[in-house]
Amino acid sequence: MTDWPDWLPPLVLFSDYNGNWIAYLDAVYAWFKHDFIDNKPVFKGRRLGLKRHPLTLGKEATFWHIISEGKIEQDRIPDLRRCERIRWPKPIVEHTPDPSIKWWIAVKSNEERIHILLEEQDYIVVLADRNGYLLPWTAYLVTREHTRKKLRKEYEKYWKGRP
Repeated sequence: MTDWPDWLPPLVLFSDYNGNWIAYLDAVYAWFKHDFIDNKPVFKGRRLGLKRHPLTLGKEATFWHIISEGKIEQDRIPDLRRCERIRWPKPIVEHTPDPSIKWWIAVKSNEERIHILLEEQDYIVVLADRNGYLLPWTAYLVTREHTRKKLRKEYEKYWKGRP
């Protein structure tokens, strides 16, 4: 990885919690709560809401979607790389004018999804555009080259012919 922008917070490392998953999960959730419940982010003047239900272990669906992976919702598995970056989605959303960030809109599942990519760190935040607000949908580290190419094509297609 190259140098991080100075506004990007440090990773929240599992090793800092001595391998204690419960303590780590509580710390990761505390950062999520701080960034998305207590201090809601804004993207281009629009507030971000949350998908609260279903609650699992007292934690909102959006939280689980950001820290876990898998195609079947109830079978998603926590991913340490996603957990480590729990402090990244909010500042990435709020620093969209920064030249290190690329953003675009693509239609997924019949709704517009805003993709916000911090390209140098291969990290993307996805927001679902709902009626009057935005819903943080997911955020993840892009690890596959074919995914990078797909995202690059979406970005280029969206901005082609736009000012």
